[in-house]
Amino acid sequence: MKLSEIKNHLSTLKNIGFKLPNGELVQPHFHVTEVGKITKDFIDCGGKVRSETVINFQLWEENDYDHRLHPEKLAQIIAVSEKMFKLEDLEIEVEYQGKETIGKYNLDFDGTNFLLTSKLTACLAEDACGIPTKKPTIKISDMGTTNACEPNSGCC
Repeated sequence: MKLSEIKNHLSTLKNIGFKLPNGELVQPHFHVTEVGKITKDFIDCGGKVRSETVINFQLWEENDYDHRLHPEKLAQIIAVSEKMFKLEDLEIEVEYQGKETIGKYNLDFDGTNFLLTSKLTACLAEDACGIPTKKPTIKISDMGTTNACEPNSGCC
């Protein structure tokens, strides 16, 4: 989800909810403790220099049950961050600490809650690493009834 999308969704909500990939909701007394821009400069395994930039939200839970974050307050935090950091309409990455460690998630929306969706890794230089391409699956029934192995064809 891009920054413009979350701003549009916030304008229609009375409450904010975040749902984890396992279906559990983040506790309603969470705080968004950071809104910022993260740029990662790196070299992929094929030797190509790359750069990625995302908008980062950090969710945090504490025993402060009286100060629930409302949509208009998060919209204000985003507006200040846009001015301060000259944020573009980039993808949002969410950091959230569960029971054991901090996870990084993509963001989606189901009409009611924001969904923290799992991030995936991939090789960015498959051609340089020698990773084989997937072979197409062919059904024998789709090959027809002609015999492709004729006498003197060299296939046998």
